[in-house]
Amino acid sequence: MGSITTTLLRLVLAGGLAGSLVVQAVLVPLLAADLDDVDAAVRWPVVAIVVLGIVTIQVAMVCVWRLVTMVRGDTVFSDAAFRLVDVLIGAIAAAAVLALALGVVLAPGEDVAPGVVLLLGGLGVLVAGVALTVLVMRALLAQATAMRTELEAVI
Repeated sequence: MGSITTTLLRLVLAGGLAGSLVVQAVLVPLLAADLDDVDAAVRWPVVAIVVLGIVTIQVAMVCVWRLVTMVRGDTVFSDAAFRLVDVLIGAIAAAAVLALALGVVLAPGEDVAPGVVLLLGGLGVLVAGVALTVLVMRALLAQATAMRTELEAVI
């Protein structure tokens, strides 16, 4: 992978991390304040799901950052990479569950349109698909690692 590609990816990740910190520090409290007139049984689960969703995104970005660092250092074919990919899969799966949970929390009552709940369900399924895709990529990493080990033994 070229240095321009990795540098651009790091810039995107740094911007995403900075933006997510701003969202956590500024927008989440504003969301909580906007939900003052909403029942507490809905308000606090929504705020908690949003915060946890942001955390899952941050964890995923940190894992990708570390994997990019490993690619640049040619150490991506190691056990540490598998641990990072496992954490990444877990973060993405948690985000899928959180999207579905948000739909469940918002479904009762008349405050949220049924289409929004359906969109959240679809989002949860799509994010779960991303987790499964990364799981497949993990299997490819395992195969590549085995091939590299075999090649090193031959050479």
